[in-house]
Amino acid sequence: MTYHHGDLRAVLMTAAAAEIERIGYENLSLRELAASLDVSRAAPYRHFVDRRALLAALAAGGFDELAAIYRTASGTGKTPQARLHASGRAYLAFADERPQLFRLMFASDLFNARPLDTMLIKAAGTCYQVFESLVAATLDDPDDNMIKAATIALMSSSYGFALLRMGDRLRPFMVGQLTQSDLVDAVLSIEVTTLPCVARRKRCKKT
Repeated sequence: MTYHHGDLRAVLMTAAAAEIERIGYENLSLRELAASLDVSRAAPYRHFVDRRALLAALAAGGFDELAAIYRTASGTGKTPQARLHASGRAYLAFADERPQLFRLMFASDLFNARPLDTMLIKAAGTCYQVFESLVAATLDDPDDNMIKAATIALMSSSYGFALLRMGDRLRPFMVGQLTQSDLVDAVLSIEVTTLPCVARRKRCKKT
């Protein structure tokens, strides 16, 4: 086996992205990945210091992709609420189409590593900020606490639904006659305008 790819880093990431969807990110092996690409075992380490570095790069790329999806969705609706719903649908579609990448981004221990991967942190932060801006646009006269409470509440409901669906935890007795479209509509129907009292408790108590 030889090091023969002109852009091995890109080739490795493409192959790894496909492989994690097949076997799960927990089972990705740099050695087996190198063998599948017909390069030496040492070749991947010229671009990634270890397996975790490759996974972090994949996750960072996923956050970049999701941020781009949000930006595209934000241009599809006539109102802030419609744009937020479009971004929510895009998020759930991303989770459905790329479940292992989604898990790597949102359910792995990459953010517990020390030192933290700077590119991953930057990509995740940017992605969050894009979504947060979509939420903020739906709120009347919001302050920072209000925006953050609403954003986290919406993210939590969508994230939880995505994982339940991904793990086949939505059993027939739970779903009844509801279609997948009905379920998505229900998850995305939460009204963020009802959340400010959580962030502005003192003001709400007075009213």
